[in-house]
Amino acid sequence: MKTGENIIKENNPIRKKIFISNKDELRELFGKYDENIKLVHQYFGTKISAQNDNNLIISGLEAEVDKSEKLVSILLEIIRKGHQITLPQVKYHVEMLQNDQSVDWKLLYKDEIDVFKRDKKIRPKTIGQRKFIEAVQKNEIVFAIGPAGTGKTYLAVAIALSALKKKEVNRIILVRPAVEAGESLGFLPGDLLEKIDPYFRPLYDAIYEMMPSEKFQKYMDRGIIEIAPLAYMRGRTLNDSFIILDDAQNTTLGQMRMFLTRFGFGSRIIINGDITQVDLPRKDNSGLIKIAKILKDINGIEFAYLNDRDVVRHRLVQEIIRAYEREDLKNHNAE
Repeated sequence: MKTGENIIKENNPIRKKIFISNKDELRELFGKYDENIKLVHQYFGTKISAQNDNNLIISGLEAEVDKSEKLVSILLEIIRKGHQITLPQVKYHVEMLQNDQSVDWKLLYKDEIDVFKRDKKIRPKTIGQRKFIEAVQKNEIVFAIGPAGTGKTYLAVAIALSALKKKEVNRIILVRPAVEAGESLGFLPGDLLEKIDPYFRPLYDAIYEMMPSEKFQKYMDRGIIEIAPLAYMRGRTLNDSFIILDDAQNTTLGQMRMFLTRFGFGSRIIINGDITQVDLPRKDNSGLIKIAKILKDINGIEFAYLNDRDVVRHRLVQEIIRAYEREDLKNHNAE
């Protein structure tokens, strides 16, 4: 319990000074249009300004200045190690400090996922993402469950491409249920790839960021990277493959069972889904919702759960997710 003396001390206005090495460091810290510093002010109410290009002055109430100083020190360490910082990363560290939770940023940046573009290094940006990567390193089958924007698809593709590059697997198979077409794609115009193309856009977008387009096309032509709707998995046994099932909340329990039993020797599977966005006629038919209870005690299978704190898209995505969660809770309590 805080004493009156501590409360008064925390409410004292103070100023603190932090050394800045150069203008580039300052520019990276402040962000585009000073967006990083504006975010710190929004949360902590502190004023942060540069003084003579060598010092940063933080002023405000003592408790908030202490948090702002800690945050700025963390961000400067990240910058000085050669990493870029983004607004979602700043927001993540701000919120953790707000809740008095310490985050070892060195742990977040410990592992780099090496993909096919030399200048592209993929790193986890949140504790949840870090745990997801650790789960994949330790298990052959991993379920990543969380809301939109938490990096499930992006990280899964990065991990799969890295495994392919290191020759840990011989091919990558990308799978999605085509719910809107009822898993029957025959009536759509074009060949198979043209029919399923719209469903695989999120996976394509991730791959194009991590692999030159000509190499991607070459690997597609040779069957090293394969795109397939879930219905086409029936009857296959997949060895030495990295298989990603995306949008798994739109599989039925029967489809999930069929998919999981395709698993062969030397293969690894990541299954991604958001149980708040089920497009099936009946939400409770989702195989992803039911599977956690069925497989929870099997060695080699792990469930990685991400939440709104792991959202690395625009800040409004996080706010939208939280608003829907509040509405769902309100509706649940009213039932």
